[in-house]
Amino acid sequence: MSGRRLPLWAGWVLALGVAALCASLGAWQLQRMQAKQAQLDAAARVLDERRSQPLSRAADPARARAYDWASGRGRFLDAPAVLLDNQNRDGRAGVRAYRVFLPADTPDALLVELGWLPLPGDRRLPAVAAPGTEEVAGLLLPPPSPGLVAPVVSPQPDGTLLVVALDPPALAAALGVPSLAPRVLRLDPALPGGYARDLELLPNTLPPDRHLGYAVQWFALSGAVLAIATLLTFRGRRRR
Repeated sequence: MSGRRLPLWAGWVLALGVAALCASLGAWQLQRMQAKQAQLDAAARVLDERRSQPLSRAADPARARAYDWASGRGRFLDAPAVLLDNQNRDGRAGVRAYRVFLPADTPDALLVELGWLPLPGDRRLPAVAAPGTEEVAGLLLPPPSPGLVAPVVSPQPDGTLLVVALDPPALAAALGVPSLAPRVLRLDPALPGGYARDLELLPNTLPPDRHLGYAVQWFALSGAVLAIATLLTFRGRRRR
């Protein structure tokens, strides 16, 4: 028994729906490309100028998604280290280490990124000592995007907090501090101490050109669906 064929109009409805879905995914990839390129451009301007701002600017809610070069004095609090999991560097799995710093010019503490540490095969977490310095400088930037990951805080036996996403309010509660600034400070790699670090903005996510490549693929797939639907329509008419 031969299967029933879809009516011509139903086939076109299906084809247009699939093509529209592919085109919307391509447009979303373009938006992601533009957003990340804007991030890179904004950070590049700040890094070129390196016009130092006070550390208190980290707590400014109006600049929660912006970039600033900041420096100042203060002290690292006697609070547990924070380790951000699933951070790759040069093809190796590891964590990014953070410590709480209280600037001298503001009551708002902030997380300071000390750098990247590798994880051994048994995933034994490294010990992270608080730096002895009272002066810090570096790039103020938003925490890494959590994506769809819930900001779960996992205390370890030694008190270290292991997280898969940085959520300042949740971390402030776990660390026992009144609040944490919405931005973090990535230490200047030229400063002594800390661990392997740089000022790269997108170390664990897709760069803009990859989003552009995916957008082209989705738009090409959308065009291919419409081309196939058109070809099948003409073949059907020729048979009739």
